[in-house]
Amino acid sequence: MNIVLNNPVLYVVDYPSVGAIEVIDKRKARGVLLEGDAAQRFKRELKDAMEQNEEGEELDFDPYLDGFDALLTQPAIYQ
Repeated sequence: MNIVLNNPVLYVVDYPSVGAIEVIDKRKARGVLLEGDAAQRFKRELKDAMEQNEEGEELDFDPYLDGFDALLTQPAIYQ
């Protein structure tokens, strides 16, 4: 388990041993566990978005998350 990103908007955990990635949109308190091609696509697009972001600027995750919004269906419960 590797925490890829943890900020006020998004929490992303990579599970490389099973080829999955967990994504939680903190604004909407919804998440999803992506596997296979969907997980690879999410990781690739997140990496691209972070590389294109200028250093020191906060990344706008809204356009990025819109493509995965239909998959973010599980309620995120904080303990």
